[in-house]
Amino acid sequence: MAGSLATVLICDDEPSLRELIRISLDGQYSFAEADDGVESLAIARQLRPDVVILDMMMPRLSGLEVLTELRRDESLSGTRVIVLTAQPAAREDALREGADLVMVKPFEPDEITAAVEEVLAERA
Repeated sequence: MAGSLATVLICDDEPSLRELIRISLDGQYSFAEADDGVESLAIARQLRPDVVILDMMMPRLSGLEVLTELRRDESLSGTRVIVLTAQPAAREDALREGADLVMVKPFEPDEITAAVEEVLAERA
């Protein structure tokens, strides 16, 4: 993506986790943030991010519901989605709904960087 930074939408209801992700990726991407599922969908539809980092457990709409909607929306169906979950059992549900990658919390900052690079490389 010569000349412009890829956009990452960070969707998590924990401000400290959104900050950790932003700091981990700082300088490499532009960011938007959402703290619940409804806001996540609205921002995704407005911004058309390159990558969505999506927590499974959020208020108003769960991460799984957001993922399902993203995959149904023709203009967003190809968006790369990394799902974050504290429940390893949720991994299969996320993959079945179309997640590109599932990461189990807690994770190291360099793991999130590698995950974003991986899904962007797959798209290229």
